[in-house]
Amino acid sequence: MTTLSLPVLSSQQTSSQKPKATTVGPYFVANYPPFGFWKPELTDRFADVLQQPHAKDVEMGIYAHIPFCRKRCHFCYFRVYTDKNSREVRSYLDAVLQELRLYANSPAMGARKPTFIYFGGGTPSYLSPDQIRYLTDEMKRILPWDNVREVTYEAEPGTLNATKLKTLREVGVTRLSLGIEHMDDDVLSVNGRAHRSKEVRTAYAYAREVGFDYINVDLIAGMLEETDQKWSDTVAQVLAMAPDAVTIYQMEVPYNSGIYQKMQADNSLQAPVADWETKRRWVHEAFATFEQAGYTVVSATTVMRNPKTPYLYRKGLFDGTDLFSIGVSSFGYVNGVNYQNLHDFDPYVNAAGSGTLPTYRAYSLSSHERYIRELCLQLKNGRVSTPAFTRKFGMSPREHFSDAIASLESAELLSEVNGQLVLSRQGLMEVDRLIVDNFFRPEHRVGRMT
Repeated sequence: MTTLSLPVLSSQQTSSQKPKATTVGPYFVANYPPFGFWKPELTDRFADVLQQPHAKDVEMGIYAHIPFCRKRCHFCYFRVYTDKNSREVRSYLDAVLQELRLYANSPAMGARKPTFIYFGGGTPSYLSPDQIRYLTDEMKRILPWDNVREVTYEAEPGTLNATKLKTLREVGVTRLSLGIEHMDDDVLSVNGRAHRSKEVRTAYAYAREVGFDYINVDLIAGMLEETDQKWSDTVAQVLAMAPDAVTIYQMEVPYNSGIYQKMQADNSLQAPVADWETKRRWVHEAFATFEQAGYTVVSATTVMRNPKTPYLYRKGLFDGTDLFSIGVSSFGYVNGVNYQNLHDFDPYVNAAGSGTLPTYRAYSLSSHERYIRELCLQLKNGRVSTPAFTRKFGMSPREHFSDAIASLESAELLSEVNGQLVLSRQGLMEVDRLIVDNFFRPEHRVGRMT
């Protein structure tokens, strides 16, 4: 068992006067209301909505959770497993496919076909080429991919080789997302990452050789032992690779992560990572560097070489598209109902494998909450169309949230440009905090987000 040793912070990172020190708890807003408000006693709401015909004008996507990893990162709080053998992996894939069959046979899915597929984790690229072919071939038999315009597949560089990347291309993956996180080997090591920078370069070169036209790279600003120099070096190295998109997250210390467990042991309230001001500055500097090279900032986390290239998964997650999620602990959204699956391996496999809905908790949103959900998530793109919201919901954001919008305008964090509410760069850097403080219902601003 690996012992996590937390670094001593530099003076830049340890001022006791800093009011925005990183403390334990999730910060990144991924849904609404927060997951802590979804309840097991509401799972019948999801079962009921599956029996209702879908709205004809709503598109549909599929998220498949692959929870296997070579190693658990110290900052990870996702449902992942590092101890499963090939027999257990196969039983899991069979359960995922059985869950998909349940949805495919429901009125809520009906004759619809997905427009996007997303394989997340965990580490989807942990699967062998044969396992990848088995999973995707069976998914296509259950639910044809005729209308699929985007297939994203998350990958950890150390799990990739030319054969596996060729397999991913052949089964239909169009968007490869490499979880690089950093290019400094010491930073990767102290944060518990399984790969090193040499594997990043090798995997990226292979991916281009086998013909991936779209490669996204993930980075995290503010990992353990991050410094100004290490961060700028990482940004420069990634820029030299010329990926099609770069997604940059700000480091959190969630509950259930290895870092949090070490904080508990040390009786520490402050996480041993950079404060929020520093992390936002690092993201801002990275954005500026990529912009100088011709990239465009398209959201609070992403720059793209061609901003006109659609990212259908993110668009669907943000605009109310039905997202059928399959796999342990995965969460989806169907016709105004949030749901999350059972979050332990055996209970999930047993339930889904036997043809039973593996739902753990759910939440049925009111019309007002659906409005908040879409507004908050779309603000993470940096801009919201007021005419589009008015057409869809019958009321513009300025009417619905007049005081909040006026306050953000007064602070020069938001302005209205050509019918769009547009966040300033500073507003974009702290959008998660702003949307919780200004747009969440008061009862949803407290308690754990997970």
